[in-house]
Amino acid sequence: MTSSTHSDKELMIQLTDVNKWYGEFHVLKNINLNVAKGERIVICGPSGSGKSTMIRCINRLEEHQKGQILVAGNELTDDLKNIELVRKEVGMCFQHFNLFPHLTVLENCTLAPIWVKKMPQKEADEIAMRYLERVKIPEQADKYPGQLSGGQQQRVAIARSLCMNPQIMLFDEPTSALDPEMVREVLDVMVELANEGMTMLCVTHEMGFARQVADRVIFMDQGEIIEENNPQDFFDNPQSDRTQLFLKQILH
Repeated sequence: MTSSTHSDKELMIQLTDVNKWYGEFHVLKNINLNVAKGERIVICGPSGSGKSTMIRCINRLEEHQKGQILVAGNELTDDLKNIELVRKEVGMCFQHFNLFPHLTVLENCTLAPIWVKKMPQKEADEIAMRYLERVKIPEQADKYPGQLSGGQQQRVAIARSLCMNPQIMLFDEPTSALDPEMVREVLDVMVELANEGMTMLCVTHEMGFARQVADRVIFMDQGEIIEENNPQDFFDNPQSDRTQLFLKQILH
């Protein structure tokens, strides 16, 4: 269960005794997690288990009240400078694509590099086109998000994150809002990223994806990490009763 095996690799994310409350509700309870550079972690669990909250704490979309979070060596506190440093290293992809509807696909992708990184327009356009090619929709560059399918919009969202050249990608149920036939095209893009060595944390119920790309699968329930293991042992030999019950329900 320890993360000591990763000690030879640079740690990208460290959560130590992290706790979070919403009012009285204790949503994260003593979370400890180390993620090494290039590691791919899939987080699963029933809804309301704290999975999304945990990864949203990693780029400070949510604040934790107790414990320590380090991302690429920067501690996340109220210090805005540190939050900005972390967000430059961390790309995030949400369940709902969060694209700007009034901007074209290309403009959605170049907005942050131009504003945050002060990149010249021409360079930003070139980088955006490169990533749109990587997610296999360069021909959609001049369209607006509303003209695309859900799967295409999610691939734009991934390309947009990659344009900032992040060291870490966080995915929060990136396929759960998609029609079933569009899920595969988004997962294919994520598999490619994983194969290129991107450090990834992904909250998902796509267990085929977990088996295919994860170095570790983490099961959360009621704000706690109940179990973590390599995919084969996690699926074939789950230790906790709660994990066994969860897998029974989702692996038809």
